Amino acid sequence: MSERKKVIVVMPAYNAAETLKKTFEDIPEGYVDDVILVDDKSSDDTVKVSESLGIHTVAHEKNRGYGGNQKTCYTEALKRGADIVIMVHPDYQYDSRLVPYIIGFIEKDVCDVVLGTRIRTRKETLEMGMPLWKYISNRILTITENIIFGQNVTDFHTGYRAYSREVLETIPFLKNSEDFVFDTEFLAQTAYFNFRIGCVPVPVRYFPEASQIDFKNSTIYGLKTIITLFKFLGQKFNLIKSPLFNKAKE
Repeated sequence: MSERKKVIVVMPAYNAAETLKKTFEDIPEGYVDDVILVDDKSSDDTVKVSESLGIHTVAHEKNRGYGGNQKTCYTEALKRGADIVIMVHPDYQYDSRLVPYIIGFIEKDVCDVVLGTRIRTRKETLEMGMPLWKYISNRILTITENIIFGQNVTDFHTGYRAYSREVLETIPFLKNSEDFVFDTEFLAQTAYFNFRIGCVPVPVRYFPEASQIDFKNSTIYGLKTIITLFKFLGQKFNLIKSPLFNKAKE
């Protein structure tokens, strides 16, 4: 019988004091070995709440952004011996009760990366509260990314993600952006290195305390996503050389 894999939940946090406890307590017992929260210089009591819950807490001395936060999350998780790392946002937007199902596909060696997709049907997604403009832009970008990356992913822009250790040791994520396009770059790298990507449907909650990108920043994110696609194509066809696609372990 193979040895059980060590599962670590990472929580990239920014002003999540009001929602952290609920998110943490919804993680089913017996499936996770460790939880790491990285606080990106919050102005509320996120660090205090995290430490009171017994979570291993790392506090940035200055705000680094969403991508910078994830860099610390994954580096710390690898240091602490993770075989599987699953990112759970502490803002209670994604359902942390589904952790066992998401990591299961990696534990059984079916996938290397698993995404919690918010989009099963248009009706359901809009009823959950996703703004129409965000839904439309998500569909356009996801269809384009599937064509370019050669994938069949239903939601390339979800924040609910799980990775095997091999993925995190291969992808040079420390070279990625410090902002939101980090996620797109990471999946471009995942496709480039031929890791297996799977999707699991997850409900998502839209409410005032849950973090969301506004229209302006979403537009910037969309443009940076398109630039990432050109970098991927350039690398694939040997037109450019991007450090994003150099293995972390050479």
